[in-house]
Amino acid sequence: MARALLCTFLALAAAAGCTPIGTNQVVVTGAGDDLLKLRSGPSLGFNIIMGLPDGTVLNQRQCVTEVGQRWCEVSLADSPSVTGYVSADYLEDR
Repeated sequence: MARALLCTFLALAAAAGCTPIGTNQVVVTGAGDDLLKLRSGPSLGFNIIMGLPDGTVLNQRQCVTEVGQRWCEVSLADSPSVTGYVSADYLEDR
């Protein structure tokens, strides 16, 4: 019994590690050829980290509104250590 409980706990812990707690996965959509800019902070005044093409899967964290624009903190689903902010206008639930 204890062994089965331990195996269940380890399986749940491994699954939880795939997507950080408090996040949901979203997909970049509508950016077209321009690419969605991943920025170091929540506004156009922050540096661009990289461009993200349509179809990129992201882990969405918290969102904030700055100067009437909604920005979401995200990380790349394939590389969770790459984080930044994107305009929420280009995110769609997965």
